[in-house]
Amino acid sequence: MTNFLIRLVTKNESSDEKRRLKIAYMASIVGIITNIILSIIKLIIGFMISSIGVIADGFNNVTDTLSSIITLVGFKLSSMPPDKEHPYGHGRIEYISGLMVAFLVMIVGFQFTTSSFKEIINPTPVEFELVSFIIITLSILSKIWLSFFNKTIAKKINSKSLKAVSVDALGDVLTTSVVAVSLIIGRFTTLPIDGFIGIVVSFLIIYNGYNLVKETINPLIGEAPSKELIEGIQSDVLSYKYITGVHDLLIHSYGENKTIAVIDAEFPASLDIVKVYDEIRIAERELGEKYELTLVIHMDPLVEESEKRYNIRKEIKDILKENPLYKSMHDFHISQSSGVEIIEFDMVIYGEKLKKQDIVEDIKENTQKRLKERYQDKNFNITLDIDYT
Repeated sequence: MTNFLIRLVTKNESSDEKRRLKIAYMASIVGIITNIILSIIKLIIGFMISSIGVIADGFNNVTDTLSSIITLVGFKLSSMPPDKEHPYGHGRIEYISGLMVAFLVMIVGFQFTTSSFKEIINPTPVEFELVSFIIITLSILSKIWLSFFNKTIAKKINSKSLKAVSVDALGDVLTTSVVAVSLIIGRFTTLPIDGFIGIVVSFLIIYNGYNLVKETINPLIGEAPSKELIEGIQSDVLSYKYITGVHDLLIHSYGENKTIAVIDAEFPASLDIVKVYDEIRIAERELGEKYELTLVIHMDPLVEESEKRYNIRKEIKDILKENPLYKSMHDFHISQSSGVEIIEFDMVIYGEKLKKQDIVEDIKENTQKRLKERYQDKNFNITLDIDYT
């Protein structure tokens, strides 16, 4: 069914970006139609049998409808071309729409927590009807399908907002299942089981919304790229002629179709810079196509070391290793200014080893102080790089 719908909406489309957009529109529309039908059915049943749990679940489907509408609008806005105010495009709007969906889910959960407490205080008898139970069971099956449908689409077009919708639908399966169980248990007890079940459903909705917030907010804040992507780019850049080392890889995402990666590539300064530049251009083009991003490679020439420079660098490296946070060093330069020798380098430290009480500036000052004890006649300019990979 999913593959059929994908083929149906993309059969006359050759552009990958337009294909992605049409698939996203289709997934959102399917979600809107499905949730409208489910919400109407559940609300009718809920009021007929006086079940706060079923009513809560029905209103949850109303928010799911709004979620699909927000997702649809988000896809539409995120596809707008770059402009003067947004030179990197509007791709992150898709993340914002996902975040709105997450908050909407949580609001509904809080609202029905209140309703459920009121039901416990002033319980209303729940009438069990077989037809209603069967319809609710069918709605569970439809939500299972909708969850896997959105999950498949999200994976195919790499959409975090549709992934959020998929997770939300799976949460609905759980909440509706709890409601179905409450209808059965309610037949055998006079306790206000419906109110308690309503609270469970509400908490599940809130928890689901909280997880969706975490899932969608990371790209907006700036989440770390995958280890596979980092290692892949570094390894592939090193495979090109003349390049002897790489460092300072930065990856920025501005939405699904706009990722920029910048990396420094080291090469012997004695080489013909034009030949190196030609090789760099080839690497940028080929790897950009491979990883579907814009790759910018900064050329970092390395001068041939004298014995004195080598010994200084080695001794400094040994001093840096005294710090358990130390990982590596690069961009080592020695220059003269007003008769004073200045040593500059980047010190890479392990981000995962940093503790809350560690202050980056203190680490830098302590390192400079330690080096000054050894080289009193030299000045140091240290740049700290925190590596979380």
